[in-house]
Amino acid sequence: MKNCVIVIPVLDPEESFFEYVKSLVSEEFLSVIIINDGSSEESAELFTQCAGLKSVRLLQHVVNQGKGRALKTAFDYILKNEELSQAEGVITVDADGQHRLNDVIHICEELRSRQETLILGSRSFSGSQVPFKSRLGNTLTSKVFQLFYNRKLKDTQTGLRGLTLDILQYFVSLEGERFSYETNMLIEAVRKKMTISECTIETIYINDNQGTHFRPLKDSLEIYWLLVKNFVAFMSVSLSSFLIDISLFQVFILLLGILPSSRRILLATIIARAGSSLYNYLMNRSIVFKSKQSFKQTLFFYYALVAVEALVSAYGVSLLFGLTGLRELYLKILTDACIFFVSYRIQKFLIFRD
Repeated sequence: MKNCVIVIPVLDPEESFFEYVKSLVSEEFLSVIIINDGSSEESAELFTQCAGLKSVRLLQHVVNQGKGRALKTAFDYILKNEELSQAEGVITVDADGQHRLNDVIHICEELRSRQETLILGSRSFSGSQVPFKSRLGNTLTSKVFQLFYNRKLKDTQTGLRGLTLDILQYFVSLEGERFSYETNMLIEAVRKKMTISECTIETIYINDNQGTHFRPLKDSLEIYWLLVKNFVAFMSVSLSSFLIDISLFQVFILLLGILPSSRRILLATIIARAGSSLYNYLMNRSIVFKSKQSFKQTLFFYYALVAVEALVSAYGVSLLFGLTGLRELYLKILTDACIFFVSYRIQKFLIFRD
């Protein structure tokens, strides 16, 4: 017996689904869990046939709740079941037959004696059989994921995944009800410093992937929002910091009106920058990056970064001005935009890293 649990979320399956389930059952996995995610009545007999197979367990959603919720339903069931919670791992499989039995078995073998590991069945997108929208979507998502999470993955949208049982608990209450949940699994794996490995699998698209329940616009927007929302939060904090800086500067210009203009401007600038930078630090630490690092350590490196950024900005503008002769303001905007993005990555992966 193969000590892995197969999980298949399914909505309105084709007739071929029964034969696919039979092939999985024949390999004697510990259990095959099917989650009927609110399928129509026409599929009732098919689910009854599947439920009659040895080792198959059928879980049902009365109404469609999405692939993410279906996976979480199965994960929660496994963790609460005395027998299944002793498995070496869990393998998620799509219901459309695009995951070959040999690839599923290979994932199961890879899970043996592993800990805190997420295994992705990675497809190749270079073949002519790959629909253009699938090739474009996965390539773009992979690039964005690498950009914001510093991890290069060939296939971020694969449904064939192996999870060692010790990480299953982290995915039960994870955000996401539909396809974005699978992207959030990858983000959580990076955050928890899990081992993420990729196994090459056969690339199969049946009828140009017409059977998919993926909504190109809405589901894509959910996925990309999930990927960039942390950066958007960083931008929002930076904008509010700028407004605080300007406001404090104006207030202290008025309060210090009795001083000479040069001293008044210098003091107002220092006080405003001190206040806005402290606000920026506290918001980034607690809200944006949710860091648990000590205040002493992160505060020191944060202000060291601020100092370096100021020097790089000044030197960069001067250098570009000498090379191009363009207006300093335009060069300042360009230079600081580059510094801003680099600063995000430094703060995310170094200063405020988990």
